[in-house]
Amino acid sequence: MASNRPAPQAPFVPDQRTADSTDTFVYGAPRTDEGPWEEWNPTAESIRPVRGRHRVSKQRGGGLARSSTVLGVGVIAAVGAGGMASANTGKPPVSISLPDLPSVGALISDDDSDSDSADTKTASAPLSTLGTTAADTAEGTTDAGEALRARIIAQAEQQQEQVESKAAAEAAAAAEKAAAEAAAKAEKEAEEKAAAAKAKAEEEARKKAEAERLAALAKQYALPTSSYTITSTFGQAGALWSSGYHTGLDFAAPSGTPIKAVHSGTITEAGWSGSYGYKTVLTLDDGTEIWYAHQSSIGVSVGQKVTTGDVIGRVGATGNVTGAHLHLEVHTGGSGGIDPLAWLRSKGLNP
Repeated sequence: MASNRPAPQAPFVPDQRTADSTDTFVYGAPRTDEGPWEEWNPTAESIRPVRGRHRVSKQRGGGLARSSTVLGVGVIAAVGAGGMASANTGKPPVSISLPDLPSVGALISDDDSDSDSADTKTASAPLSTLGTTAADTAEGTTDAGEALRARIIAQAEQQQEQVESKAAAEAAAAAEKAAAEAAAKAEKEAEEKAAAAKAKAEEEARKKAEAERLAALAKQYALPTSSYTITSTFGQAGALWSSGYHTGLDFAAPSGTPIKAVHSGTITEAGWSGSYGYKTVLTLDDGTEIWYAHQSSIGVSVGQKVTTGDVIGRVGATGNVTGAHLHLEVHTGGSGGIDPLAWLRSKGLNP
């Protein structure tokens, strides 16, 4: 910025009034608290802001502050120069109208006030637009820290609600699954109980039917003798038998006790048979052979038809014996003998 030329020496003294009452630049009466006065010649050095002490506030809108400052300084210089010229030449003063521009003092602020203003602006400026509503912005009450904190808390609460909702959904699903499993288990147990009850009922029905069948057979079959005692069973080992084990079932009874046909059939053998003594063979309709051995006497002949309970002989002690008894053997299908006790029980008889 170029410096202004010095104004002409003015004869005007600030502590004196001029004789011209029309003088525009008239000062008041002298004041004891003022002075001494010196002439002021505005120059670039005198109006330049002191660095580090004053600075021009920055404003938006381009170079408004800078141009206003220059214009204000120019106006001041012109006014000073005009005043000095008027005082020097004695010409009538010229009225100067100033445009409505910002004052230099408003544009140049103190460091402290400028610093405070900057701090205030910085403090009032929001750190973030997160959580800021239009109402807060309009009212100018937005606090960036509180808004951010509120936003974070809201997000945390939302996340917590989501976690709780998810946990509740998982708990509900687990409860539903557990209920379904419990229901399935209960249903399975009920089915198992029903199946067990059904099986039990079927077993009882089967046993009942078998008992009825055996009862009916018992009417068709009869024990071979009465007043007896079982002394030897099938398969019993011992030196008393030539095969090394017992091949039949022994009914010990007094000699002469009647021997009966266990079922209806035909006499296929009757007579002496070595170690068996007197033996009678009764062949049933299904081919099963019943052997009666050690008889004291035989009451039937070969080819004779007999029915259940008919007397076919008497208990004796003939053959290889140690006492009077009936030796009973059962042969099926031409094979070796089977257990007579089991066979009799299968016919509903209980020796």
